Amino acid sequence: MSIVYNCVEVMSAIIVIPARYESSRFPGKPLASLMGKPMIQHVYENSKRALKAEDVIVATDDERIYETVCSFGGKAVMTSKKHATGTDRIAEVARVIGYDIIVNVQGDEPLVRPQMIDDVIGLLDDTGAHIGTLVRKITSAKELTDPHVVKVVFNGDGYALYFSRAPIPYHRDEWRSLEDLLSPICFSHNCHKHIGIYSYRREVLLRFAALKASRLEDIEKLEQLRALEQGLRVKITETSFDTIGVDVPGDLARVEQWLSLYS
Repeated sequence: MSIVYNCVEVMSAIIVIPARYESSRFPGKPLASLMGKPMIQHVYENSKRALKAEDVIVATDDERIYETVCSFGGKAVMTSKKHATGTDRIAEVARVIGYDIIVNVQGDEPLVRPQMIDDVIGLLDDTGAHIGTLVRKITSAKELTDPHVVKVVFNGDGYALYFSRAPIPYHRDEWRSLEDLLSPICFSHNCHKHIGIYSYRREVLLRFAALKASRLEDIEKLEQLRALEQGLRVKITETSFDTIGVDVPGDLARVEQWLSLYS
């Protein structure tokens, strides 16, 4: 579905937002109210403002989410309830649409910025890249040591070498103890966290979703390690934007504070 513009072939892109109702820590999370709107509406509307994507669609397994998206004028499709991950869910959609690039924006990221989406799409202008994603420099000891904040190292060409829940790269000469790791000096080094927005070439997404979980993926519980173990090239660019994912109801108040700054 690529388009030729001024003799240059331009790849077509669509954003697919996986959104499931059942969550062990926060059931019904996509419908939680933020600033008077359901969270999924914030994600959808921010995604619609991306310039490089032609369309946005929510992929859900729940009629309540489907009906909510339709009620605010969004597009949604019902998908299987059997999917273990959001990647599996968007792959189901990718099988029946003809776009060249599929962007995965999580349904619990109401602070996603349109520029972030455009940036991950632009990464696939590199013909050697299979997947695109974002990183941001770590600026606090809490992020550095938090296993829920995924860290990443990458080479000089911007390709991911490894993702981990541990602090990487580990600066052996400076970090001789936990106290050293928590000291301000660590931030003179380039440690980066992963921002979980992905762009996939369609055929790569379908191949990736068909693969079994890998050894390192099982150890770290990080799906992106499956891509690296299978030889897929993950291209990275740094973003100045940060996001706050909503994992539990207590995260809503903090996200609302951020949303109020941009409203």
